[in-house]
Amino acid sequence: MPAGRDACCGTRVSDDLTEDALLGGRVRLLQPRHGFRAAIDPVLLAAFVPARAGESVLEFGAGTGAAFLCLAARLPGIAVTAVERDPELAALAERNAGLNGVDARILAGDCRALPALPPMHHALSNPPYWSAGTASPDAGRRQAAHEDAPLSAWIAALARPVRHKGTVSLVLPAARLAEAVAGLREAGCGSVRLLPLWPRAGVPAKRILLRARKGGRGADEVLPGLVLHEADGAATPASHAVLRDGHAL
Repeated sequence: MPAGRDACCGTRVSDDLTEDALLGGRVRLLQPRHGFRAAIDPVLLAAFVPARAGESVLEFGAGTGAAFLCLAARLPGIAVTAVERDPELAALAERNAGLNGVDARILAGDCRALPALPPMHHALSNPPYWSAGTASPDAGRRQAAHEDAPLSAWIAALARPVRHKGTVSLVLPAARLAEAVAGLREAGCGSVRLLPLWPRAGVPAKRILLRARKGGRGADEVLPGLVLHEADGAATPASHAVLRDGHAL
């Protein structure tokens, strides 16, 4: 889960950890004080997953659990399986699941080398997407954000356990759109939905949300998108409804 601007300032818990609040305090999140920290990407990703209460959800690259925790806050009762290769972050994700009363199975390991998983209704990921040439000097950020395998391989592994007509959702830089759509189609996913995320009105989208359906054959669609900030930097009412109130996209 790539790091970026913190979703909130956080309260110091120890020399190594802070406790932060997402969705206006509905989600409590323990995370490292330095290095990898959740930004708004996982919150937006969770809002884009069309799950229903009682369905199964798989997340790859879960980090400390921000995305699946936000999804569970909106949809109590979902069955979560989350994979994170950094064992320390996986342990924090497990702690965070308990802290928020979420029943989640946390697996520590490489998502491309997992044993067979049961069929899932939905899968989501905020995958590592920066090239090695832009690698961060911080090891935690580097592992979270910088890819060591093609994006298509990540998508293929994510889509493999998804049942027919289930969905795969991603948050990515806009520059990776063509590559991601090609990877989704190679993985047998179609009926692609694109939702642009504009920093402000009138400027190009830096991030996008993508969703495809396993075995989908319908037409692709560009959704209205979301403007995140007003000209003065304040959150727009629409982004506030998602990031603070937990509305779905």
